[in-house]
Amino acid sequence: MNKLSSCSPKLNLGLGGDGVMVYENQIAYMNGHKFKEAKYDKAILAVGSLEYHGEHLPYGTDTLVAQKIAEEVAKRVKGLLVLPPIPYGMSMHYFKFPICVTLKPETLVLLLKDIFESLLKHGIKKLIIINGHDGNIAPIEVATREFRSEHPEMKICVLEAWWITAGQLLPKGTFEVWNGLGHGGEGETSIALALFPEIVEMEYAKGVVPELPEHVQIKWNFDELTPYGVTGDPTKATKEKGEKMFKVLVDCIVKFIEEMDKNEWKYGILK
Repeated sequence: MNKLSSCSPKLNLGLGGDGVMVYENQIAYMNGHKFKEAKYDKAILAVGSLEYHGEHLPYGTDTLVAQKIAEEVAKRVKGLLVLPPIPYGMSMHYFKFPICVTLKPETLVLLLKDIFESLLKHGIKKLIIINGHDGNIAPIEVATREFRSEHPEMKICVLEAWWITAGQLLPKGTFEVWNGLGHGGEGETSIALALFPEIVEMEYAKGVVPELPEHVQIKWNFDELTPYGVTGDPTKATKEKGEKMFKVLVDCIVKFIEEMDKNEWKYGILK
């Protein structure tokens, strides 16, 4: 990428083949009569973050990836409404790397529960959450468990760590280092190259694989693991790996929703 293009990236804003802007199933770009005509019965919500992802990836990577997954899933599933993403997350452990805009865990919990309640009041009782950031996992867990204990009629499902799920779904050997894991590492950089290559600058990619115990989690601050703001090895990333990741993740979620719709969102002993 040359200096001119890196300063003035041309983003893919969802142009269709005829040059018309396409925001299929996205409520933020929809008017009232189109919403009513479509008869949406479920929604999908991306939850991301705004934090440092090394010198090579954009600050909004977590949000951008999660939202791209949500939008692609909605193209293939009938009656699925795409909500605007939550662009901030619980990122306190990344705060030493500028710039980081973080929510307190309790703030994110309350925000999520307000969204759940709003959907429920308008008759949307099925929600899929695509999480893009590790720090959001605990607040999402708290919010969903608390809300469902009070409103069991609301069904909520979560893809809480796509970066782990992708590695589980793809054949062994797809990734070269650390099974593709890492903040800004091989996997995340690969999917960024596949989804928004215009704002990835690989010449600045640099990371490290931290030494961590296998079975017990150390609750680290990120600056204790890496001097680069990146873990894993982003230099091993390729667009081709990212395309494979995106496909298996979207296919997985689509298949899941289709099965849930087939079973009328009944599971376990509710069937």
